[in-house]
Amino acid sequence: MIIMLAVYSVSIFFVDAWWALAVFVALFVIALVTSRVPAWQVFSVAGPIYLIAAFTLAFNAFQYQDGSMALSAYGLARGVFFAVRILLLVWMSLILCLMVAPTRMTHAFSSLLSPLRALRVPVDDVATVFSVALRFIPLMAEEFFAVRDVQWSRGASFGEGSLVRRVRAYFVVFVPLFVGLFRRADKLALAMDARCYGLPGVTPTEMRPHRLDGASVAVTVAVGVICAAVAALG
Repeated sequence: MIIMLAVYSVSIFFVDAWWALAVFVALFVIALVTSRVPAWQVFSVAGPIYLIAAFTLAFNAFQYQDGSMALSAYGLARGVFFAVRILLLVWMSLILCLMVAPTRMTHAFSSLLSPLRALRVPVDDVATVFSVALRFIPLMAEEFFAVRDVQWSRGASFGEGSLVRRVRAYFVVFVPLFVGLFRRADKLALAMDARCYGLPGVTPTEMRPHRLDGASVAVTVAVGVICAAVAALG
């Protein structure tokens, strides 16, 4: 899954045609169905990204012409294209985070980076950082919705006024959000320290080692070939 996500993420930036983007949408739908992750969970967790996608759409759709802002059909289509690309990247990452346990993800990263051990690269530490960063994506989204609902119940208005006023209204969400994330990170650091992470000579072990089977290799190669071909042609 990590290899497929990497190939998918890189290839989608090389496409400029709508048919090529439609292929990546189809791959996302296939991944969502086969992963058995609830669709509502993937779409709801990606809430903050919708603001970035909306800003990208508005930035490309409205262009400055003859001293005023005007809606451009070409810019609107371009904005939709870029917004869909951003959403696909986030949604695919969320599928991986929600489907794979953090421990398995850490061992997968460690296996992928294992050749770097010969260069004295701290592979286990890098893999742990990557897996924790990916795991924090859905946690941050859940924290964002919880804080927003609390502020809304206290009278905060997020849907009234101009765009600048709406963005400023979210300041009451971002401040407690970052405070909560720092607290969560501090608890995680204490938990990792209690489990001897980072001590010299201590290597993480796995009770049930997982290895790639033939079906996983075939699916990974097939997805990689499809993404590479679409990126080259689109």
